[in-house]
Amino acid sequence: MKRILVALSTVALLSMASAQPFVWPSAWTSADASEVVMGGTFRDYAISDPRTFNPFVSAEQNQVVDLADATTLITQGPDSDEFIPYMAESFEVSEDGLTVTINVRQGMKWSDGEDITADDFYLTYLAETDPEVGSNGYDSWFIAGAPIVGELVDDYTLRFVFPTTDRTALPVLAISPAPDHILGEIYRSGGAEALKAAWGTDADISETVWATAFVPVEYLEGQRVVFERNPYFGEWNVDEQGTALPYMDRYVVQTVESTDAALNLYLAGELDAYSPANLDEVGVVNQAINNGDIDATLLPNVAPVASSQFIVFNWNKASDPFLQSTFRNVKFRQAMSHLVDREAIVELVYGGSASPMWSNVYQVNEFWVNDDVPKFPFDPERAAALLAEIGFGETNANGILVDGDGNELSFTLATNAGNSQREQLVQIFADAAREVGVEVNVEAIDFNLLVDQLLSSGDDRPFDAILIGLTGGSRVWPFGVNVIPCGTNLHMWNTSGSCLSAQETLAEELYFKGRQTLDTDEALQIGYDIQSTLATLQAQVYTVSPLSHYSWLSTVGGEHPDGLINDQLGSRQLPLTFKRD
Repeated sequence: MKRILVALSTVALLSMASAQPFVWPSAWTSADASEVVMGGTFRDYAISDPRTFNPFVSAEQNQVVDLADATTLITQGPDSDEFIPYMAESFEVSEDGLTVTINVRQGMKWSDGEDITADDFYLTYLAETDPEVGSNGYDSWFIAGAPIVGELVDDYTLRFVFPTTDRTALPVLAISPAPDHILGEIYRSGGAEALKAAWGTDADISETVWATAFVPVEYLEGQRVVFERNPYFGEWNVDEQGTALPYMDRYVVQTVESTDAALNLYLAGELDAYSPANLDEVGVVNQAINNGDIDATLLPNVAPVASSQFIVFNWNKASDPFLQSTFRNVKFRQAMSHLVDREAIVELVYGGSASPMWSNVYQVNEFWVNDDVPKFPFDPERAAALLAEIGFGETNANGILVDGDGNELSFTLATNAGNSQREQLVQIFADAAREVGVEVNVEAIDFNLLVDQLLSSGDDRPFDAILIGLTGGSRVWPFGVNVIPCGTNLHMWNTSGSCLSAQETLAEELYFKGRQTLDTDEALQIGYDIQSTLATLQAQVYTVSPLSHYSWLSTVGGEHPDGLINDQLGSRQLPLTFKRD
């Protein structure tokens, strides 16, 4: 894997001629220009409805917001780690590496025809740095408590001044615009509360505006979100032949009750692509292809997924001091890690197409993964010994471990309904825990409710433990700015606002030290230390990392070339995707 070096002392990194369209490189697609067919609809799926259409208040993976995030000031292509201007015409970094000046590309329009200007990106900066808005991007704009200061220079120029060197400077500035003429007016007139209330799922979706290739035009709860081609996108996005993008007319995301339901729809030819969750599903798709039931491409075992799966315990449960104290005990969490039978999960849930995960870095980021972190492999005897060390040495008449006051070691572990792999995973854990006297009550709930519980704050949050995952992150520094530092919005085990353990404090210090380190070899060692610290803490008990699999109908074209498909890069660029007749 390539090493990544962000050299922020370079001046005038890249530029493009004024008012010229962005040309999507042919290296990003396996298709030849002669193959391209205009029009058609791509049919996709999601196992939950969007929680909002508001770009500022979404912290979870969201089909609408994810599409909106595809239009950013700067970007990385799938074929290189280099940052290039996208909605920016050019960007320039000062000699000391602390000031970045960005020239916004002229000629871009919102889906309602209004010009996109620097004001729209400045609104994103203002909203994301307003703590009352509570944006998922808030924490990115601070380095060890010191703010990155943004300035609106003129209609098409932005300037950002960093308090210190920052290896994540370019990822931080890969921001999407927000329509200042709509959301900006709401923000200025009604403040943060009005902005947060805008563009909920009860809004008239046809009145929202977007800069993306496709814009949502219809939302039917529990059924689908329909996107149509943005008529203005092609004015500044073209392929190397000069053809306006996107190629397709529509993009439809159907809401399904489970991944099993999505697989059935794909096998019936009612979805255009599907990502098998394990080797059993790979086998089902392969058999359908061999039987001639579907004409499709299948790519199994491509690479580890660009996400994590972990159990997180709630340290903020004032209404139950016993559980709160237990969850805050590192030996308890290490014991729970010893009760995760990762090898069994690999075989039973993923058919062997996965591997145990010990670190908070996605395994697809192979360069950054520390293979020597402290590990707590499946060992019920060791788990029982650790629990005995913290007072759970005896069981009651129900066979459940109790402390000296008779408190039962019993808690509820929730995950999202419809994800059959996660539902199996938590049951395997619960069965193993029960063998040593820990009662784990498994609960599968709606994904949006699960996220609401996870993102809740205060001294008494409404859950015990949750199995969930994280996606996103940077190839430059793959450590969560809103996860590792205490007080950030995805520091999900402890929302007190302060570090409650020495490991938390150390991980936070290491995070900012590494972020300020431009030398990649030095940053790598700091990253290794972060992983070892968090592995000891076990605030997130990591489970397994599945391999990714891809399949799409043969009527779909425009996927990435061989070697450029993985869960971090995706299988395709949507604007370059087309449907054959």
